[in-house]
Amino acid sequence: MTTRRRFLAASVVAMDGGTRARAQDRPYDVLVYGATPAGIAAACAAADGGRRVLLLEPTARIGGMVTCGLSHTDFRTFEGLNGFYLDLSRRSLAYYESKYGKDSEQARDSLFGTQCEPSVNLLMFERMLAERPRVEVRKNARLDSVRREGARIASATFAGSRAPVAARLFIDATYEGDLMAAAGVEYRVGREGRTEFGESLAPEKPDGQLQGYNFRLSATQVPENRVTPRRPAGYRREDFAGVLPLLADGRIERVFGHPKDCIFKAQVPRLPNRKFDINDVSNCPVRLSLPGENLKWPDGDEATRRRIFEEHLLWHVGLLWFLQNDSAVPAKFRDEAREWGWCRDEFADSDHLPPQLYVREARRMRGMHVYTENDTAHAPGDARSILHRDAVAIGDYSHNCHGSSHEGPRFGGRHTGEFYKPIPPYQIPYGVLVPRDVENLLVPVAASSSHVGFCALRLEPIWMSMGQAAGHAAHLAIEERAVVRRVPVPRLQARLWAAGAATFYASDVAPGNVDFERVQRWGTAGGFHGLAPKPSEPGSRGKNKLGQYHEAFLGHAVELGKPLDDELRARWERLARETGFRSPAGRTFTRGEWLRGLRRG
Repeated sequence: MTTRRRFLAASVVAMDGGTRARAQDRPYDVLVYGATPAGIAAACAAADGGRRVLLLEPTARIGGMVTCGLSHTDFRTFEGLNGFYLDLSRRSLAYYESKYGKDSEQARDSLFGTQCEPSVNLLMFERMLAERPRVEVRKNARLDSVRREGARIASATFAGSRAPVAARLFIDATYEGDLMAAAGVEYRVGREGRTEFGESLAPEKPDGQLQGYNFRLSATQVPENRVTPRRPAGYRREDFAGVLPLLADGRIERVFGHPKDCIFKAQVPRLPNRKFDINDVSNCPVRLSLPGENLKWPDGDEATRRRIFEEHLLWHVGLLWFLQNDSAVPAKFRDEAREWGWCRDEFADSDHLPPQLYVREARRMRGMHVYTENDTAHAPGDARSILHRDAVAIGDYSHNCHGSSHEGPRFGGRHTGEFYKPIPPYQIPYGVLVPRDVENLLVPVAASSSHVGFCALRLEPIWMSMGQAAGHAAHLAIEERAVVRRVPVPRLQARLWAAGAATFYASDVAPGNVDFERVQRWGTAGGFHGLAPKPSEPGSRGKNKLGQYHEAFLGHAVELGKPLDDELRARWERLARETGFRSPAGRTFTRGEWLRGLRRG
């Protein structure tokens, strides 16, 4: 583990279209660096507040991993979908229904718009940005330097530009936290020891290990859309021959499959147009992720990151090429492997391979609140997780780490530091986004967390929620003329609820429901804690629906139609007084009627 305040500047890359940045006639209100899904959500939210936003992306493609192969986005229950990600999924479903028909295979395979082709995700993001003329987007704008004036960032300079770009508020939405680090914000790379935060999943001693990276390949078996992989540059047969004993002894049953005993994990359900999101296979003797080979990525310059990128790409493509073409591979596996290839209509500019590596973890800011395993625990005796009254987002996944080191040979060895811990839906407090010593910066992706805590935050739907919160917080900081740590969280929460974003998981009151904002306000205050006991199995969900998707978490319905009993009424009245509300008069209420009668004191 390393605590750092330095940044190795990236190498020069020309601005999009060869345009040089000019000195601004007036500063932008908000500069967002990194057009990841979180960055796009932040830019859209700030623009919706009337702010002039500059969204800068260091690569040639916006959308981060969601447009670069990670189409099987990670969540557990549909009841947890909210805010910007729910908007994205609804738009995607409408796209498939409009193009192919409401009862089409493509609309069905999109799983309500949550599982979409990379090109469709890109199109949806482009449309969302185009609807907001206050957002200016520049691609191929890699950060060169940051200038601070005391506790504030004054401006940033980007490769290919002579003039610094000024803004009133900055948001770092990169996976690596590059702008944050360049601004001198404290951060960590690596794992904390178990005693630092009392985390059961942490190692005994701190170290510099990082969760492994891999590509999220887009593959298909459809002949007319299938591109046969080519032998990659630098290929050496001896690097891949070690897989042969595993094919012979039965430890590998197939090349592509789900969820185990295979080499390339073809996520289920499949994507529209019979494509698959290909991922690393957890707890398998053959892994696509390469923990240990990525340690120089977080602080690496562009040349270092390019080298790591190429090493991972060679591993992925070379392995499939070996399985498809080497005569020593048993015919059963070779024939199966030859049925697969890259999607012809995806990533045409990068040989049909994703242009971004899946950076699961890099730098992590040390901010006002360090998110840890303890923030996701069940509240004492409760079905729900620990209450955060300053929550600005929710998470609906698990503590999930694909491994941070590797023991033994690449073929047949094992990843270490791997864990998958079920937990209830959890709240994310505002302080996770806020640096301790920079007054006009928010960091929704390389957020303030321990290694274990980060493994519950690092999912794209959650990052989108955190980005959306950052965008609204940026607007309020400017409106209130406040430093980011003084943004009025109740006002921020109210803006989020009005936008359909959740700060509290209520399985039976979704965004768009007439009671959504009431339930969010009261749930975030703590009104619905204590209604259901802690389950015998922590993090218990409902019945499995498909793949990783389940029915709603048990004990997380608010049941507004249920009569308000005397004991709960008394507790709610106490809470109303504590939080500045006036309880409704009368004695006979359902829970919903009581909430609808609640007024500010």
